Amino acid sequence: HSVKILHRYVLKEHVGPLTFALTALTSILLLQYIGKHFGELVGKGLPTVVIAEFFGLSVPLTVALTLPMAVLVATLYAFSRLAAENEITALKASGVSLVSVLTPVLWAALGVTVVMIGFNDQILARSNHRLAVLQRDIAQKKPTFGLREQVINEVSPGKFYLRAGHLDEASNMMREVTIYDMQDPTRRRTIFADSGNMRMSKGLTDLELTLYNGNMQDVPTANPDELQRLYFNVDQIRVRGVGNQFQKTTADAYKSDREMTVCEMQEAQDKARGEHEAARKDFETKVAALKKSKATLSKDVLNANTSAPWDIGLGRLYCNAMALFVPKQARAQGVSTTPRVIVKQSASSTSQSTSSTAATLPPPAARLGTAAPAPDVNKALTQGPPPNSSDLVAIEGLRIRLQDSAQLMNSYGVEIHKKFALAVACFVFVLLGAPIALRFPRGGVGLTIGVSLFVFALYYVCLIAGESIAKRGFMPAVVSMWMANVIFALIALWLLAKMGQEGSTARGGDMRDMIGAIKGSIRSKIAWKDRRIRRERAAA
Repeated sequence: HSVKILHRYVLKEHVGPLTFALTALTSILLLQYIGKHFGELVGKGLPTVVIAEFFGLSVPLTVALTLPMAVLVATLYAFSRLAAENEITALKASGVSLVSVLTPVLWAALGVTVVMIGFNDQILARSNHRLAVLQRDIAQKKPTFGLREQVINEVSPGKFYLRAGHLDEASNMMREVTIYDMQDPTRRRTIFADSGNMRMSKGLTDLELTLYNGNMQDVPTANPDELQRLYFNVDQIRVRGVGNQFQKTTADAYKSDREMTVCEMQEAQDKARGEHEAARKDFETKVAALKKSKATLSKDVLNANTSAPWDIGLGRLYCNAMALFVPKQARAQGVSTTPRVIVKQSASSTSQSTSSTAATLPPPAARLGTAAPAPDVNKALTQGPPPNSSDLVAIEGLRIRLQDSAQLMNSYGVEIHKKFALAVACFVFVLLGAPIALRFPRGGVGLTIGVSLFVFALYYVCLIAGESIAKRGFMPAVVSMWMANVIFALIALWLLAKMGQEGSTARGGDMRDMIGAIKGSIRSKIAWKDRRIRRERAAA
């Protein structure tokens, strides 16, 4: 019974600091997020419910980042206070081991980890998807606030597209303007202008564009070979109904990797792995045939990496475990694994070409899908007997398929392991925070803030760097995303092993003692290296 009282008491000491740290850190990051996206919401006349939903959907992403931080802060503060008030000393004198003190906290951290895995998998993924859909709906509410430079902006879905080489958000002035007007089914109109400005009508329903020094090209759909061109100094265009009212999208099948659950990403990764395996077999077969014909292959083809990215299958194991508990769980249907791409137009798009194809916009499928770059025939083979051009195109296309499928597998692998790594960080931080706080009990708030900031910075630098490295294929995702957790866990285990030594827990020092201990350790290592060098020189 006394053990249960002790466990409840130790856990109670963590509840207050954990609540305070989670609230404070979440508020700080949420305010930063609000400030970053404030310009997207101001001046659009959005309903209050929509704005509240926008900020509400931003909370899960913030909590996923701040909860591991809050766990570390609570652990450092609680154990530091217990040691500073000699409660740890009293417990040891009563025959209570430090393991008994740590046990309830470790079990609680394990429970938080399990909850965070479910949170990151289900709640975070769904809120990210709803937030992304809501952001797209808000951007269409008032296009003058949603336009982006150097990309084709869909002002009116399926009817009106606008691209601006440069956009001044303060004055709404545009330069190097290209407009694709597809409102009239009998013709396709492309408008080029050196500059222009835009504004909303008084009722905030229509978009009014004033263009300067340009030309208008019309191609009749019935006769694509015919081209009509009209030059103008000033032209006014009115796009009706683009800002009439805010409409929420009820269903959107497209999901990015951060909007998918673990099982959805695992399914997409398995599909990419199958495509990679099929491309690898075809690629190796064609390379062997070309080598047999004594054709000299380029370095790009010879050095192509045909091996699939390595992974331990953590996502598949998790999904199989979930299937045991929920055997009739509905699988996601129609999830597109192909990311949407907005095609950038080059500066040459404003050239005055007499060809009718210059005045037409690519079809939506080509414009929004992922189009593989044209195979470089000259790079595929150099010297030797020239094989068929179809072989050149095929082998270069297969090499690109290998790269694309490997990149998709890396991207999904990173997001899968990140969901688990952030959750397990809660348990690792408890292992790390407890021995540090017990070693330096008089550190107080200074120790809590100092150690927390250092650990947070180092952990998230490792996480972000690992994400970038893994997506580029330089390191397996499982290694890069778990690297920070492994490093901190090893440090925590080393500190826990030393925690039972006399004088290392209850009678520790403050921040100055901690800094002094670090400096002393560095000096001792330097002195040891100097002595070793002197011995080697004397022996020589």
